[in-house]
Amino acid sequence: MPCGHHGEGAPPASGEPHDHHRTPYPHGLADHRRLSAHVRRRHPRFWLGTNRRYAGTFFDYFQLILDFETVRARRFGIDHYAAVSVNPKEAENVPLAREIIAGMGEYLDHPRCLAVGEIGFNNITDNEETVFVEQLELAKARKMPIIIHLPHFHKPEGVARIVPILNEMAIPEEMILIDHNTEDTMPLLRGTGYYLGLTVYPISKLTPQRVSNIIRQHGAERVLVNGSADWGVSDPLSLVKVVDFLRQDGHSDATIKSLVFDTANAFYSHSPRWKPELSLVPVDPREFQR
Repeated sequence: MPCGHHGEGAPPASGEPHDHHRTPYPHGLADHRRLSAHVRRRHPRFWLGTNRRYAGTFFDYFQLILDFETVRARRFGIDHYAAVSVNPKEAENVPLAREIIAGMGEYLDHPRCLAVGEIGFNNITDNEETVFVEQLELAKARKMPIIIHLPHFHKPEGVARIVPILNEMAIPEEMILIDHNTEDTMPLLRGTGYYLGLTVYPISKLTPQRVSNIIRQHGAERVLVNGSADWGVSDPLSLVKVVDFLRQDGHSDATIKSLVFDTANAFYSHSPRWKPELSLVPVDPREFQR
């Protein structure tokens, strides 16, 4: 949970939030300094704003988020991990996706790589399904956690396409996080054993109020709340603000801690590489600034 003696947010019972859907690539050092008091994060492989044309550009990006971003975050007291995949937004080009998947092994074996993800659907097409299934097979063979991206639109249709595939492949449900749920998808997935993500993001995704209502209706078991700070209008401290709102809206510290710390910790503990250092302290910038 947030460290109350720094910046925004009052401390819940214990722990700091794990933001399992923060993308530091488009954010500068000012945002890292704001975030450093509050959050431990996990970085999903995400779309850069335009489709890449070569496998090598993906591999360079994988190396950047696994190596450089880990070092950069650590300077600000943040323990950074990542997941690697072909994102659904770039899955329409199947030959390119297969070239990337064929070369992904060394990055999936990296000590800071926890999971395969995000994978799933964007426009719910056959090509996206092909790339989704091939990455599921890769994760299953390596016994790695999987982060699944529900489409931005037509989410129930996305669920209807995803769940039968998962059932057919017989991947253990506890190895799977299905992210970007809303009021429309929670009833469809609540009876499963999957971990379920709720994403707080200005304008286009959930607000703290909607998260609060969903938790009140469906409960907090196996639910993770995350922020999606990326290229759009976004707030690196959205998770901290959710914590404050949930407390003000009457949720217990135990529920809040479960949503932003305990459940994320339980999911990522399925990777033997998940050994977060929660006592890191920021380094004086004069030691590394050039």
